[in-house]
Amino acid sequence: MEHHALQQVEQLALKKEKAFSESRFRYIFRAILASLFIGFGVIVAFKTGNLFYVEGSPFTYPVAAITFGAAIILIAFGGGDLFTGNAFYYTYTCLQKKMMWSNALKLLSMSYVGNFLGAIFFAHIIFLTGLFNDPSVNSFLFSVVGQKMNAPWLELFFRGILCNWLVCLAFFLPMNMKSEGAKIFTMMLLVFCFFISGYEHSIANMGAFAIALVLEHPETISYGGAIHNLIPVTIGNFIGGSLFMGVFYHYLNQPKQVKSQAEVKVFRSNV
Repeated sequence: MEHHALQQVEQLALKKEKAFSESRFRYIFRAILASLFIGFGVIVAFKTGNLFYVEGSPFTYPVAAITFGAAIILIAFGGGDLFTGNAFYYTYTCLQKKMMWSNALKLLSMSYVGNFLGAIFFAHIIFLTGLFNDPSVNSFLFSVVGQKMNAPWLELFFRGILCNWLVCLAFFLPMNMKSEGAKIFTMMLLVFCFFISGYEHSIANMGAFAIALVLEHPETISYGGAIHNLIPVTIGNFIGGSLFMGVFYHYLNQPKQVKSQAEVKVFRSNV
């Protein structure tokens, strides 16, 4: 059923590998670009959500979740390179013996570094705009970031797994669709599901944390808190993409093993 989409996963992974071999700088720059795109989603989500948050509205998270969907559209159609999606693409391609594991780990590391640099760069641009200088605009951002930085390690780990499982599906399922409208709707729906569920996305967290840290922030927000969150979430994201997507779909789509005639004859003679 998903054979056509999995072929696209392989082609995309090999295309990324080729791009890396041709120019490591351009590969990292695409990763930076993806994080910048997520930064746009983070800003619109928290700016919009804050309008409802200050009023104590129950629509705060639903509205923020809907508007954050802009990030995945930018990445999907704007050519960004995201660590979380690569965990799925590279694992599956390695299991298909089309890519070496050493190359996959190198590509994953570089995409993570690029995503990190993009988050820091975007945060400083936002700081220079002055859009968050007014404390009344920061309340929703600081509330969410403070909770993320102080959540238990194990909870963050499992939230990371579920998050990237869902986010990878948001990129994978539309590969079977022909209509661009259907693709966009599916992507935004699944991103809405991950956001509203409270799951943890390491690269989105980088963007939100970096913005909160460059602003005048409360004591609940710190560099130590960012590290406390990002380590288990990153590991969880990797497992969600590599195991729950890459390994699962590799197993589900293995060709059926047919016993040879000789094996059948030996079995019958023993019976």
